[in-house]
Amino acid sequence: MGRDRWARLALLLCSAVFTSAACVASGSEARLARGQTVEVLAVWTGVEQQHFARVVADFHARTGVSVTYTSASAGVADALARRVAAGRPPDIAFLPQPGALRQYAARGLLVPLDRVATAAVARNYSPVWRDLGSFGGHLYGVWFKAANKSLIWYNVGAFERAGVVPPDNVDRLATVAQTISASGLPAFAVGGGDRWTLTDWFENLYLRVAGPVLYDLLADHRLAWTDQSVKDTLGLLSRLLAPSLVAGGTRGALATTFPESVRQVFGQPPAAAMTSEGDFVAGFVTADTPAALGVDADVFAFPAVGPSGPAVVAGGDVAVLLRQSRAGTALLRYLATPEAAAVWAAQGGFISPNVNLDLSVYPDDITRSEARRLLDAGDSLRFDLSDLQPPVFGSTPSAGMQKALAEFLTTRDVDGTATELEAAATAAYGR
Repeated sequence: MGRDRWARLALLLCSAVFTSAACVASGSEARLARGQTVEVLAVWTGVEQQHFARVVADFHARTGVSVTYTSASAGVADALARRVAAGRPPDIAFLPQPGALRQYAARGLLVPLDRVATAAVARNYSPVWRDLGSFGGHLYGVWFKAANKSLIWYNVGAFERAGVVPPDNVDRLATVAQTISASGLPAFAVGGGDRWTLTDWFENLYLRVAGPVLYDLLADHRLAWTDQSVKDTLGLLSRLLAPSLVAGGTRGALATTFPESVRQVFGQPPAAAMTSEGDFVAGFVTADTPAALGVDADVFAFPAVGPSGPAVVAGGDVAVLLRQSRAGTALLRYLATPEAAAVWAAQGGFISPNVNLDLSVYPDDITRSEARRLLDAGDSLRFDLSDLQPPVFGSTPSAGMQKALAEFLTTRDVDGTATELEAAATAAYGR
C-alpha cells in the first residue's frame, strides 16, 4: 500500500477506535501536519484571547502544528467578508452565528467536515449542536464555546433586604420585581444601549410563552411576527420592563450599555437588583465590580412561563474550515474533544456544549451549574433567535429586531411593533 493509502486507513481507524485526543496526538494526518502553521480568526481579545492561547498551546504540544491567531475585535463577520473578498481567507474562523455558517456553506466557501470530524462530533455533542453545525446534510462546524443566555443575575444583599428569594416562574418574578422596587431600589438594570440585550429578553420570554416548535417556525419566518404568540410575548416584556421597575426608566435603559448594567447591579451602592444576561456576566462582575461571585452576586435560571419546563437560549462560537489542509483538519478535530474544552474551562469564563467534558473542570459552583443547565436543556435548547436571522434583521442595531424592540420600550405599542417586525422580516427574507 502507498503512503497516502496508509494515511487514509490510519485516519479511519483513528476515528473508529481511539479517543479523539489520541487521534490528534498520534493520528497519521496530524503527524504529516507537524511543522505546518494554521491561521485562526476569532473575535476574542484580552483575557479570552489569552485563554484561547492556552488551548492552541496544548494543541501544538500534541501535534507540532503552530497556530497564528488574528483577532477581529470589531466583529468576525466584517473581517471575514473582507478576507474572503480579497481571496485570502484564514484557515479557520470562529463564527458567532449559525446564520453565517449557513450563508458561507451555501456559497461553497466552507470545507465540509464529514470525513474530518463527524465521529468526534457525534461522540461529544448532542443532536441540537450537531444540527447547528450542519447545512444541506453536511457537517461544516464544531461548536467550541457556548453561552447560557437564560440567566438572571442578582444582588444577594438587595434580595435579602427586600425579603425576597429567586422566583421559579415569571409571575413570581414580576411580584419580586415590584417588591424590590417598592423598597426603593429599581428591580432591573437593562443594557438597552447595546440593543442585542433587548433581543435576549424577547427570546427568553418567547421560548417560554410559545414553546420550541413555534420558536423554530418564527426563527425560519414560517410564522408571521404578527402571530398572537409574538404579541403575548411583547405584552409580557412590557409588564416586566415597566419604567417604574427599571433603573433610569425607559430613557435610562436605552442609554445603558451591557457592561454598565452589570455595574449597576453589583456596584457599591447598587443602582438595581437584577440583570438578565448570559454566563459571561460573571467575568464582568469579577473584573468591574467589588462583588464576590457566590457571595454578593448570584444567579438563577430564567423563570418558566406557565407550565413551560426547563428551556435555554444559547449562544456560542462555531469553528469552520475555509481552506483545506492537514493542519486545519487536525485543529478542527482537536477542538471537538473534551480535552480541548477542558483547557479553557479550567481558566473560567467559558462553557462548553461538549457532553463529555467533566463538569468538575469548571473552577466554581456557579459556572458548573450554568453548564449543567445548558446540557440538561436537551431538546428544549434553542440558539439565540436573532443570530438565526439574516444579519440586517437580527443583528443590526438600526434595523430589524433591535430597532423595533428599542422603540417598543418607549411606545409600548404591541400591535404596531409586531407589524413593524413582520415588515422587516419579510424584507430581509424576501418573502
